Amino acid sequence: MENIYTKLRERLDTYSFGFPATKSGIEITLLKKLFSESDAEFFLNLTPKLEEPKDIAARLNLSSDSVKDKLEDLALRGLIFRQVSDGKVRYGAIPFMHGIAEFQIKRVDRELSSLLQQFFKEAYNRNIADNAENFLRVIPVQKYVEIERHIAAYNDVEAIFDKNDLIVVAECLCRKHKKLLDEGCGRPIETCFMFGSMAQFYIDNNLGRRVEKDEALKIVAEAQKAGCVTQPSTSQNPAGMCNCCGDCCAVLGAIKSNPKPAEYVFSNYFASIHQDDCIGCEACKEICPMEAIFMNDTGRAEVNLDRCIGCGLCLMTCKFDAVKLNEKPDGSRKSVPANTRDQMIQMAKKRGLI
Repeated sequence: MENIYTKLRERLDTYSFGFPATKSGIEITLLKKLFSESDAEFFLNLTPKLEEPKDIAARLNLSSDSVKDKLEDLALRGLIFRQVSDGKVRYGAIPFMHGIAEFQIKRVDRELSSLLQQFFKEAYNRNIADNAENFLRVIPVQKYVEIERHIAAYNDVEAIFDKNDLIVVAECLCRKHKKLLDEGCGRPIETCFMFGSMAQFYIDNNLGRRVEKDEALKIVAEAQKAGCVTQPSTSQNPAGMCNCCGDCCAVLGAIKSNPKPAEYVFSNYFASIHQDDCIGCEACKEICPMEAIFMNDTGRAEVNLDRCIGCGLCLMTCKFDAVKLNEKPDGSRKSVPANTRDQMIQMAKKRGLI
């Protein structure tokens, strides 16, 4: 009989970023850290389609009570997703990212951090880089954007908060696990936002706390001031929004390792520097998460457009108005999927799964 963990890996490999095999087998060690054999077997009987316990029990020919207990146990440990809606509780399988990995935020320890780091280095970073633009998108530091067109609501942090009655903030798994490995960057950790049913899951599982819009905006402002890039999921109605750094973030880190990060990012903006106004202070160079800014022969800053992801942090830190954030021309701009379902379909198509 095929190893249950191999089957689990293969199933997870069909979701989101996937879950690739490695030569060392670190991915199996990671799964064993999170799942017992019975957990893995039960997970394989689920799909991302949310179902009520009674329907799952009927399909598996098991008692409804035993199935409900198992589902709730897995949900509480962040191994599956639970949705409470219209008085009904439904459960379903989830990807490794965003999903199982992030749901370990309260349980992550040094051992799990070490396993994650090895897995990312051996294989997962490649998967992330190849699919990053379909997962998270970069939206610029809004108040500094100098463009003629009005910014679409789904590209505006405040508008995203406005349209969500429930806003939950949680710790960043990437910065937390790096800190556990004594590799932390010192930036704020409580910077990841969830909305809708995902936000409710975080509350129900004590993974985050509810905040009002004003506090949420302050958290984003402080994160950006510290050099974090604001990245909602690649959907017009995002289920979450991260504030990521180039040192710790799995997504930005994977992108940064490539010679042309701009090709891997969903962004409709790029920075430019007015040479006459630049005094060569290097503040923009220091804050750039992609190392896209360099000092030219005249001692002034220039932007490597192959590396610029249009986050606007350079403009925010410039005290001499030398930096401008520009909207990409019509033929280069990308459109945002309408919802999470369309986003996941695009990811699946890019990975050749459909």
